[in-house]
Amino acid sequence: MKAIVVKEFGAPEVLKLEETADLQPNETQILVKIKVAGVNPVDTYIRSGNHATAPNLPFTPGKDGAGIVESVGGEISKVKTGDRVYVANSVSGTYAEYALAEENQVYKLPENVSFEQGACLSVPYATSFWALFDKGKPIKGETVLIHGASGGVGIAAIQHA
Repeated sequence: MKAIVVKEFGAPEVLKLEETADLQPNETQILVKIKVAGVNPVDTYIRSGNHATAPNLPFTPGKDGAGIVESVGGEISKVKTGDRVYVANSVSGTYAEYALAEENQVYKLPENVSFEQGACLSVPYATSFWALFDKGKPIKGETVLIHGASGGVGIAAIQHA
């Protein structure tokens, strides 16, 4: 399969398209044929090596994606082969033709939500929710200021607020 591979941390030039080994899910994993990969600022921090949870090299980047379930491990009950899904993090990275994910990283994608929309759900909306409700803890009647609401997290924050 084709995948973007990072063999050294650095600028965008370290992203290389390569032929890699096919992925096979274990009993607790789901193999997703990625239709669209989400691109988030956190992906650039990880690629550059400027993130607290930098992966071991080499790696395939990408936390968000959407596609079709290709196959599932024997312990999977949440989704089945052929389901439309979005991926919220993964075991193998979503900048690839296929990605492996655990069951708690895969969610069904409603028919009225495109793959492009599905690939934009996890990082922006989870980050917004965490910032507003876990950290900010707004109380009914308070005013919320969304500073810099031009990106994915800001747009999600406006919708959450």
